[in-house]
Amino acid sequence: MSITATRASDPETSKPEGSEYDGARARRVLAVTSAAVFVVFLDATIVNIAFPALAQSFSHATRADLSWVLNAYAIVVGALLVTAGRLGDATGRRRLFLSGLAVFAVASAACGIAPTVGLLVLARAGQAVGAALLVPASLALLLPEFPPARRSWAVGIWGAMGAVAAASGPTIGALLVEGPGWRWVFYANVPICAFAYWAGRKVLVESREPGSDVRIDGLGLVLVTATFGLLSLGIVQGQEWGWSSWRIIAAFAGVAVLAPMTIRLAAQHPAPVLPVTLFRVRSFAVATGATVLFSAAFFANLLANVLYLTGVWHWSVLRTAVAVVPGPVLAAVVSPLAGKLADRRGHRLPVVAGAVAVAAGSLWFVATIDATPDYLGGFFPGLLLIGLGIGLAFPTLGAAGAVALPPAQFGVGSAVIGVGRQLGSVIGVAGLVAVLGTVTPLNAVHAAHRSWAAIAAVSLACAAVAALLPGPRGLGDRTLG
Repeated sequence: MSITATRASDPETSKPEGSEYDGARARRVLAVTSAAVFVVFLDATIVNIAFPALAQSFSHATRADLSWVLNAYAIVVGALLVTAGRLGDATGRRRLFLSGLAVFAVASAACGIAPTVGLLVLARAGQAVGAALLVPASLALLLPEFPPARRSWAVGIWGAMGAVAAASGPTIGALLVEGPGWRWVFYANVPICAFAYWAGRKVLVESREPGSDVRIDGLGLVLVTATFGLLSLGIVQGQEWGWSSWRIIAAFAGVAVLAPMTIRLAAQHPAPVLPVTLFRVRSFAVATGATVLFSAAFFANLLANVLYLTGVWHWSVLRTAVAVVPGPVLAAVVSPLAGKLADRRGHRLPVVAGAVAVAAGSLWFVATIDATPDYLGGFFPGLLLIGLGIGLAFPTLGAAGAVALPPAQFGVGSAVIGVGRQLGSVIGVAGLVAVLGTVTPLNAVHAAHRSWAAIAAVSLACAAVAALLPGPRGLGDRTLG
């Protein structure tokens, strides 16, 4: 079973091989792709802050029903990222990127007007489809525009937009919910997508896997989608359904059966959906593992901080949202510098330093924060350490995995890293809920300290894995095994 695609031949949309570096054009591509990734990463966290308002609007819906507003997005994105990345490599990244923007914009508008929870969940799944289409395509379109010596800087900017969007999601969400209402959390996506679509049609050139007859394994598409979909389902719903429930056991059993079939098929097919040879590239293999760990710490920290400020210090959602702003602002400032450092000295140093900084910030919270509010002396210094760490590590990890890949695999490689990021986020949130346990006024501070200590441990584990990244003289195509 296969799908056949032909290479682009339109001279107006196809970038010639070996074309000279055009700095001005490359920066326009960076702006367009960064705008797209901003809106997707923003959506990953902005909806969380709107959850209480959703519960008020849909008062007859159960908490389990409302949870699917968040969970449907995470599951569908996790299921489709690799498939979408591979299709973009074979059929055209520009085409997939623009299609993703259109789907995301339409689905966002549908979320805003949804009259029922069921339709809102369906529209959220549509948003996830759009996100899965455009995220790997955006990075695959960006990488060829820059020479290898500047790619880490470019990917650093791209990744910084994602990190800042995710970290500022609660702030922007609170402002929208307190202002025009929760539906504007979704409406706000539409003009950003419209701008990126308009600019993308003018700026982006088509690129795809070389070859006049690329045959994609159709069975592989099904297996990869099902494997990552079941894995995402099991992780996302484990807490809600119970880790020992038959549904969760069935989901993980399905992964155990399908994963070996997927790997075996990938090893035999000439154009596999998931090229297992990717993991022979040292930077890619190590960066993907470190991305899972750092994403778990990153997203768990975002939620832990909001829960503490609102639940223990009893700050309003809006005050909490403003209080966490310095973290993403510092991350935005640091990220371009981290990219330049990675271009000169390799990816190991900024990633390890960033993960250690996040661990230090989390341990600072454990040592200094208690039930008495102390923002400047307690929360603020830890927030800055974590913001510094995010700016150093989050975008650099994406660059470490992507820049060592051959151009033909930019899309699927970026998608695999994206899956690592997505799985890390749901593992981090699920792990945080498990570590917190049942929180009462008597144990709330201790539970928070326990969660920050766990985040620090995961961050240090990330630093240990990232220490295996190639150093300044190992930026080439070193392989494992």
